[in-house]
Amino acid sequence: MRFGVVVFPGTWSDGDCYHVLKNLLNQDVEYLWHREQNLASYDCVILPGGFSYGDYLRAGAIARYSPVMTAVERFATKGGLVIGICNGFQVLCEAGLLPGVLMRNVSLQFRCQWTYLKVENSNTAFTGNCDTGQVIHIPISHGEGNYHADENTLRELENKGRVLFRYCSPLGQVTSESNPNGSSKNVAGIVNREGNVLGMMPHPERCCENILGGTDGLYIFQSVIKSLVGD
Repeated sequence: MRFGVVVFPGTWSDGDCYHVLKNLLNQDVEYLWHREQNLASYDCVILPGGFSYGDYLRAGAIARYSPVMTAVERFATKGGLVIGICNGFQVLCEAGLLPGVLMRNVSLQFRCQWTYLKVENSNTAFTGNCDTGQVIHIPISHGEGNYHADENTLRELENKGRVLFRYCSPLGQVTSESNPNGSSKNVAGIVNREGNVLGMMPHPERCCENILGGTDGLYIFQSVIKSLVGD
């Protein structure tokens, strides 16, 4: 399997994603500079976290127009797997590959902390190694992770099983107290209609080794590998 990790000016979680895939999971992975326009040789493309173009204007609003995003759109349309993490999620929303918008945290504070996520749908390429209802422990690091969409969109996301992760308590209870940013319905991660594009605010690449405090991030990456090899 071949992974590509997109690098925009201002991206800074690219190295973490590369490390997990290359050194922990022994996958073929390459960095993709934001000017890249051909993704045909890749199986999965990752848009990592950071502050692309300094997040000027709005988080992800400039990166959305980078040449690589035209290629990402073509790649996704053909069924390629795409993961947007944190700033990558914001870029995907700005590009129209995912619905909704990521706004300022309701606290108006940057939040860097561990969160608990309830897996709402395990029947996807990104959650196949999880169980529905399982609680995983993944950190966040963002100032604009407050997910919002109109009521019809939220209803569709709920009804079609497109909400993959929701902020919750350690026991899996979805409460306002467990919501770190004010996201509608505690949404932490969603997929597109076709199920091949994931956007999530928490950082799975930061919790794939015990020395970092946990390994639950491996569930996402191993699920993708499993879906690609058809096992």
